[in-house]
Amino acid sequence: MTSIVLVHPEIPGNTGAVGRTCVALDMELVLIHPLGFEISDKRVKRSGLDYWPHIRLVEFASWEDFLAERDPRADQMFLFEEYAKRSFYKPDYPEDAYLVFGRETKGLPADIVSAHEAQLVGLPMRSDKVRSLNLANTVAAAAYQAVRTHI
Repeated sequence: MTSIVLVHPEIPGNTGAVGRTCVALDMELVLIHPLGFEISDKRVKRSGLDYWPHIRLVEFASWEDFLAERDPRADQMFLFEEYAKRSFYKPDYPEDAYLVFGRETKGLPADIVSAHEAQLVGLPMRSDKVRSLNLANTVAAAAYQAVRTHI
């Protein structure tokens, strides 16, 4: 099963929308604390609509706890960053991939990026007028790309 991993998400509506995508694609949603909101926040559930009870949600207190419990292989991990040199179209995603995204305002923490530089991927942007894409939109694009050969 493919998992979407949000590291320190800040905006409840984005997390709710990502959860809805996870339900649509039968993916797990992994949240890495600290979060910028309470998981019980109505805005999270409003964005996820009535799908929230169907989300396979797992939470970890820290990135280190996630790594310790899940012990992901290097070929399972895909860390999404706007400045990544490798396009997200290039990898062959395994069915048990972890698609990892950072918080909306700062992306992934520098220590996580430096420890996993070989796993960085990004969505191409053709215009220089956009710095980054919305997190929920990026997750949806990445999730569909990751499962396209498995559907």
